[in-house]
Amino acid sequence: MPDTSALVSQALALATQSLLLTSPNPRVGCVIVSADGQVLGRGNTQRVGGPHAEIKALRDAAEKNHSVVNATAYVTLEPCAHHGRTGPCCDALITAGIKKVVATNTDPNPLVAGQGFARLRAAGVAVELLQADDPLASAARELNIGFFSRMVRKKPWVRMKMAASLDGQTALQNGVSQWITSEAARTDGHAWRARACAVLSGIGTVLADNPKLDVRLVNTPRQPHVVVIDSRLETPLDAAFFIAGRACYIYAAVPNDVKKLALEARGATVIYLPGKTPGTEGKVDLNAVLLDLGKREINELHVEAGHKLNGSFIRERLVDEFLVYLAPKLLGLGQGMANFGPLTTLDEAVNLDFQSVERVGADLRVLAREPGRDRF
Repeated sequence: MPDTSALVSQALALATQSLLLTSPNPRVGCVIVSADGQVLGRGNTQRVGGPHAEIKALRDAAEKNHSVVNATAYVTLEPCAHHGRTGPCCDALITAGIKKVVATNTDPNPLVAGQGFARLRAAGVAVELLQADDPLASAARELNIGFFSRMVRKKPWVRMKMAASLDGQTALQNGVSQWITSEAARTDGHAWRARACAVLSGIGTVLADNPKLDVRLVNTPRQPHVVVIDSRLETPLDAAFFIAGRACYIYAAVPNDVKKLALEARGATVIYLPGKTPGTEGKVDLNAVLLDLGKREINELHVEAGHKLNGSFIRERLVDEFLVYLAPKLLGLGQGMANFGPLTTLDEAVNLDFQSVERVGADLRVLAREPGRDRF
C-alpha cells in the first residue's frame, strides 16, 4: 500500500518549489502514483498562465510513457474547477483516468470551494481530504497563507519586517541605520521579500532612504510589486523604486491631480483612500488599502516601513505576522521599531505567540503572531 503521508510530503516539497513563482495563484504540488506505489508523474504549479501542478504531473507521466489510468493523485490543494487563466484541473484528472485524489485542503476560492471535489466524485473518482488538524494539511495551508487570506478575508496576509538592536532600536537618534544587522540577516530578509506579492513602505522612508524596494540579495524569477503610503503625494518622480516591469501602487489622502498625472506617467497607479473617521483626516485609510490590494490579487504583503507607519499598522491591528531580526548589540537612545500608544496598562499590550526563533548569521530571527491570527 502506498504511504499516504510520505506521498503528500513529496507533493508538499514540490509545492515549496513554487514559493517564488506562482503569485497570485497558490503554490501547489502533485504526485501521481500507481496502485502498487510507483511514482508515475510529479509536478508543481508554474507562473501565472502556465500549467498547474496536476497538469505538470500528468505531462510528466506522459513524457515517461506511464499510463495514469486507475492511479492516485496526491495534491496539496483541491483541484480547481473553473476556467480561469487555465482550464479546470479536476476535468483533466477525470479525462486522464485518475481513480482517486488525496488532497490536503479545500480550495478557499469561491469559484472552487468544494466544486472540484464534487465534480471528481460525480465522475466516479474517490476523494480523500486530510483532516484540518493534520500536520501536512496545516503545512500546505501555511505555504499558501496569503492566498487563503485573500480568498477568505478579501485582503492580503500582512507580514511586517523589522531589524533592530537587542534593545529594540532600528536606528540611531540621527537616523543612521545601515547596518544594524548582519549581511546574513539582510539576505534572509530579501528571501522573505521575494515570496511576497508586494513590498509596502511609507513616504518617510522613500524620502529619507530612496529605497528600490526590490529583491537583490537572492535569486528570484519575479520582483514583488511596490506599495507606497504617501498621504500628500510627495513621492519624487525619480524615486529609485520605479523599475520597469512591476506594478507600483501609491495611496494618497489629499488630492493632487497634477502630481497624480505625473506619477502615473512614471508607471504608478495612484489611488485616493482618505480616512473617514475622526482623527484620520489627511491620512490614508490603511484597512481600505488592504482591501484594495486584495482586489488587485496581492496575497502576501511585506511591510518595511519606519516607526511611524509601523505604529499605525499595529495600532489598527492590521499586522498578521512580525518578522523581526535582532542584532547582538545595544544602541541606547535611538529610534524604536514602532510608535503607537502610549499604553496605560499592560493589559493593552499586543500579545504575540512566537512561531519560531532561529539564528541567522550573528543575529536572531523571530517570527511572531497574535494568537489566533491565522484562524480564518
